[in-house]
Amino acid sequence: QVHLVESGGGLVQPGGSLKLSCVASGFPFRDYHMSWYRQFPGKEREIVASIRNSGYKTNYEDSINGRFTISRDNTNNTLFLQMDNLQPEDTATYYCAARRNWISLVVDYWGQGTQVTVSS
Repeated sequence: QVHLVESGGGLVQPGGSLKLSCVASGFPFRDYHMSWYRQFPGKEREIVASIRNSGYKTNYEDSINGRFTISRDNTNNTLFLQMDNLQPEDTATYYCAARRNWISLVVDYWGQGTQVTVSS
C-alpha cells in the first residue's frame, strides 16, 4: 500500500523557516519524480517545486524567488522542502506528490498534506 506522509508544518513568524519532510513507502521511490504542491483555501492546488527521480534537476514556481529548496534522500525514501524567509502569503496546506512522467505532471500518488501558517 502506498503512503506519502508529510511532516514539519506548523506556525512560524514572517521571515522564519520551516523544513517539510515526506516519507514514502509502498512504491519504488527512486523511480518517481517528486513535487511539493500547496493549496490555499478555496483554490486549486498549485505546484511549488519538483525534483527528478535522480535528484539532479529541480524546478521551482516563479513566486518562490529562491526562498525554498527541494531535495530528496533516495536511500531513506524521503523528500524535503526547506522554506526560508516565509511570508504570510505562503500560508497554505502543503502536499507532496509522486509522478512517473516528468513532462505531463500527472500525479500518481498524493500525501495527506501538512499545514503551514505564517503569522506574527
